[in-house]
Amino acid sequence: MIKQSIVKNGHNKVSTTLKKPEVAVSHLREGIALLLSRWNGLQMAVQNEWGGHDSLQKSHQLVLDIFSWFSQSKGTLYTEDLENLLHESLLLSFNTEIEDGSIEETSYLLTYAYKRNDSAMICIISHNIRCYFILATLLIKL
Repeated sequence: MIKQSIVKNGHNKVSTTLKKPEVAVSHLREGIALLLSRWNGLQMAVQNEWGGHDSLQKSHQLVLDIFSWFSQSKGTLYTEDLENLLHESLLLSFNTEIEDGSIEETSYLLTYAYKRNDSAMICIISHNIRCYFILATLLIKL
């Protein structure tokens, strides 16, 4: 299936951009992975092997778990449910409790972008970490 979006340029001409779902899926997975790779609490747990010698693999599994949570959900997605998934994963896989608000921030950014079906936002998060911080600041103010 091909998703078609219409973009109006400055010359009153209409052009179309075709996006294949696999591209959006790739952006989502990449966005999740990069966002988690920039999360200080998780990275401390991985680097210090708080989850054992396979902490890096556990962090990769967490990316897949979050991706599955988004892609296999049939009902309404709630930020609090993703927060619970992250909290539980960190506690069980890394013996880590993070109480600095970053679990909530990460959950909010991911669910907000996903609910808007905004692969461009995921792309910004995944390709330009400076934009991520700007975006995070803007989203928190909403």
